[in-house]
Amino acid sequence: MAEALPPLSLYIHTPWCVRKCPYCDFNSHEPGAQGLPEEAYLAALLADLEHDLPLAAERPLQTIFIGGGTPSLLSPDFYQRLFQGIQQRLAFAPTIEITLEANPGTTEQQRFVGYREAGINRLSLGIQSFRPVQLEALGRIHSGQEALTAVGQARSAGFDNINIDLMHGLPQQTPEQAMEDIDQALALAPEHLSWYQLTLEPNTAFFSHPPPLPEEEALWDIQEAGHVRLERAGLQRYEISAYARLGSQSQHNLNYWRFGDYLGIGAGAHGKLTCIDENGQWQIERRWKTRQPQSYLRRLDDPRGFVAGKQPIEADELPLEFAMNALRLTEGASLKTWQAHTGQPVELLLDRLQIAHEKGLLVEMPEKLRASPQGLLFLNELLALISDE
Repeated sequence: MAEALPPLSLYIHTPWCVRKCPYCDFNSHEPGAQGLPEEAYLAALLADLEHDLPLAAERPLQTIFIGGGTPSLLSPDFYQRLFQGIQQRLAFAPTIEITLEANPGTTEQQRFVGYREAGINRLSLGIQSFRPVQLEALGRIHSGQEALTAVGQARSAGFDNINIDLMHGLPQQTPEQAMEDIDQALALAPEHLSWYQLTLEPNTAFFSHPPPLPEEEALWDIQEAGHVRLERAGLQRYEISAYARLGSQSQHNLNYWRFGDYLGIGAGAHGKLTCIDENGQWQIERRWKTRQPQSYLRRLDDPRGFVAGKQPIEADELPLEFAMNALRLTEGASLKTWQAHTGQPVELLLDRLQIAHEKGLLVEMPEKLRASPQGLLFLNELLALISDE
């Protein structure tokens, strides 16, 4: 296993949205007439972090990611005080990346200025599409023009590291319309673009009442044409659905995919931590926090803290867990890293790789495990071969 603890990140979940989107399976809730309980949530987040501090093992935070829900519903002052409270408990790496997810329908110029002044240095704008028909189908609260305005406001506020979330395979979307969305996004010159296909997830309105989606052939055409267009524009694919200009990859998500550690605070937040057990053995544990916002806030005075559940990753599960993350990256993982993280002999892995090579799912590289373009498209098949399932 690894000889040292991996880098540490922090994920913060904000569970409120103006309106629940029909495709969304994240932990998000409409705030109701009482509004957002900023003061109570701030106190709960810092108490949550306090409970988790022993797991940090005095490592500095390399990245912070604030997701949701809609984190941009909360005020700049909230984040200013939150970061101050976090820094009183954990050191920030000199090059820390702090990302805030923002909905173009909930922002304005002064908010962006305040977020930048609070210490947020990366924005992730959930635009999804610029076309009115698709935005309405997705239940988004912003228009295409508001998306354009939000990017301009963020630039004026000093943000020089912006991600645009864009979806494809939308209800009744043609390949031509998908490319128009990409072209509009590229015209905004983002440093990073997350481009992913709409999927119908359980426990969503779309799953219960599926909308008319493009045919399989159209989806393949969209993926192929979009990939070419993004790379020609200077955005290099470094993960299945992530493209970035040189040096602008999401450091937070890279830590996830490289099997680093992350604390998770907030309602429904998940974390993954490495520690040494009482027998001196490495142990990786996943834990998650109380999901419902009001239940989470009631935990503030509970000496048991905010954890709703935790589960160790057993030794025989590690190969699949590691591969599920590392093989999403176009860089793959070295075989040395594989053995360090999974405890599994490389020889055993190599025996399983022959079929994957024959099917064209892996790139032929010495001392490296890396999915081919075909392997990225059929990652589940590749994972099954590697894990011998």
